[in-house]
Amino acid sequence: MTKCLPVSFFARPPLEVAPELLHKVLVGPDGRTGRIVEVEAYGGEDDPGSHGWRGVTPRTEVMFGPPAHWYVYLSYGVHWCANVVVDAPGVCAAVLLRAIEPLEGIDRMREARNGRHDRELANGPGKLTQAMGVDGSLGGHPIASSRLQIVDDAAPVPDRDATPRIGLSEGRGEDVPWRFVVASANH
Repeated sequence: MTKCLPVSFFARPPLEVAPELLHKVLVGPDGRTGRIVEVEAYGGEDDPGSHGWRGVTPRTEVMFGPPAHWYVYLSYGVHWCANVVVDAPGVCAAVLLRAIEPLEGIDRMREARNGRHDRELANGPGKLTQAMGVDGSLGGHPIASSRLQIVDDAAPVPDRDATPRIGLSEGRGEDVPWRFVVASANH
């Protein structure tokens, strides 16, 4: 594996960063790794689907901070979701990690996911964080020095598709094609 992606990679608008995160490798604790195959971009104060749409709150403050930090939140009081903060300091923008294809540490992922079938180990944002051992304590930490990092192993990037984001209610930007997926991934 190579080094963690540099801050400069994340210091760009979400619609530039999101598709380029596809096929990078998420490296977690205990040797668990997975190739990123699905992400969603969120544009902040101009995006009604973003948590930062209404401005800075204690929950969203990290989204307005410097890029290359983790924004981790509890979705519906049940699942942790991991986002990378992108763009410039003061600009609210993030990319949600939606799915990975497990590469290493699969036995630990199965254990963390209570023996789920391999296809269901990390094929959703809550499943991904559970499989990788991510919780709210990661929130606000710089990616490069945290227990969860994103690296580029220089694997060839396959075809990508852009589709509407998932799970947003009507009028919240559900129709914009800001979900990016590896075309061949089973997600």
